[in-house]
Amino acid sequence: MEITRRDFFKLSGMTAAGTFIGGTQYLSALETANKLKGTKESTTICPYCGVGCGLIVATRDGKTINIEGDPDHPINKGSLCSKGAALYQVGVNVRRLDRVLYRKPFATDWEEISWDDAVKKIARKVKDTRDQTFQEKDNGVIVNRTNGIASLGGAALDNEECYALSKFARVLGVTYLEHQARI
Repeated sequence: MEITRRDFFKLSGMTAAGTFIGGTQYLSALETANKLKGTKESTTICPYCGVGCGLIVATRDGKTINIEGDPDHPINKGSLCSKGAALYQVGVNVRRLDRVLYRKPFATDWEEISWDDAVKKIARKVKDTRDQTFQEKDNGVIVNRTNGIASLGGAALDNEECYALSKFARVLGVTYLEHQARI
C-alpha cells in the first residue's frame, strides 16, 4: 500500500486529534471520578473503643464526603478496624432513620410521632418500671436497686455515650449493666 505525503499528513493529523480528544475526555473523567475535589479535610479521632485511632474526614458544603484512616497518625498509621472503617456508613446512610416511628401495642403499622412524644413515652415507661420493681433492702441490707431494667450497650456506642449510659443506669439503680466493648 502506497501512502502519499498528503495522506501521511492527513493520517497523522487525525491520529493526533483523536489522541488529544480522547486524552481530554479521559482527564475530565478522572476529574469527575475524584470525589475529594473541592473538599475540606480535617483530622479527628475515632469515637470507638478508646484506642484513639486517627481519621481524616473530608467535607464539602457541610456534608461528610469521605472518612479514612490518617496515615500520619502515630497510633494507627492509616489502618482502621471494621468499626472505624464503617464510620462513613454510620453517618451517611439512606437507611438511617431521621424521624421517630412508633407502633402501638398489637398494631401492625408504624406511625410517625414527634421526638417530644417519644421521649415522654420512654420516660414514662422507665419511671413506671422502676417504681414497680425498685428494691430498697435485701436481707436487711440497703441495696437501692431495680431488677426490672437491664442495660446492654453495643459496639455502635462511643466511649462518651457508654459513660453517660452507665452513669444514668446506676442513678436508676440498674444492676444488670453489661456492654460489648470491643469486636
